[in-house]
Amino acid sequence: MTLDIITSPHLDGIKHGFFGRAGGASSGVFAGLNCGYGSSDQHDVVTINRRRVATEMGVALDQLAGVHQVHSAKAVTLDAPVSPPPQVDGMATATKGLALGILTADCQPVLFADKTAGVIGAAHAGWKGALDGVLDATVTQMENLGANRKDITAVIGPTISQANYEVGPEFRDRFLSEDPRYARFFLQGHGDRFQFDLPAFGIDRLKAIGVGQADWTRHCTYNAPDRFFSYRRSVHQQEADYGRLIAAICL
Repeated sequence: MTLDIITSPHLDGIKHGFFGRAGGASSGVFAGLNCGYGSSDQHDVVTINRRRVATEMGVALDQLAGVHQVHSAKAVTLDAPVSPPPQVDGMATATKGLALGILTADCQPVLFADKTAGVIGAAHAGWKGALDGVLDATVTQMENLGANRKDITAVIGPTISQANYEVGPEFRDRFLSEDPRYARFFLQGHGDRFQFDLPAFGIDRLKAIGVGQADWTRHCTYNAPDRFFSYRRSVHQQEADYGRLIAAICL
C-alpha cells in the first residue's frame, strides 16, 4: 500500500518524511498509519505500521529510534535505539543508518539537518516544549556532534494551525510573562478566547536560536481528518482515543 509522505525541499539530500495516516494497518479511530504504542491500538498492528515507516526510511525496524515524549525541554544524543527510551523530547545523531522518529497529533514535529557536518535531529515541540526550550536543546545536542547552528535547516511538519487552536487567557498570560512580544502569536477569538499560532511561534524560536533556515510545510492536522490524526479534533468529536503521526529522518 502507498504511504502518504510529505517531504521538504529544504531537506533535499537527507532521507526524511512527515508521514500522514494513509497506508497503515490500523482500523477504527486509528484507521491508517498509527505509530503510537502509547495509544490503545493493538500493539502488533502499531508494529506493522512502524515497520512500514522503517522500510520507507531504508532501515530495519530496530533502527527506528524514538524517545518517551513528555513535553519537556530536554534532548539527547543517540547512536543507537535505547530501551527503555529516555524521557525527553529531542534527539540528535551523527550515526548513519539510524532513523530518528517523533510522534505527534497536533504538536509540532521538527526535523533538523546540518548537511555539511552530517548531523541530524528531531524534536517533539508542543507549546510547552517550544516555550521551555526543546528546540534549543536539540540544536545544542547537534552542536555537540559537530553541527554549526548557522548551517542547520529545521522544518516543522503537519501541526495544528492558528485557526483551529483556541486557548484561554491563562494560556496567553503564560506566554506574555515570558516575553510581552509573544502577543503577536495570538488573535482575539470569541469572548475571552484567543487563537494561538503554534507554527509561527516555532519558526520564531528556531530563528531566535540561530538556525540557518526554518520553515513549516503548512499542513494543518486538525482540518484534514482523512490525512492526519489530531488530538484536539478527537476531543471535539468525543472519540475514545486518537492515532499518532510519525516524522522521521535518517542519514
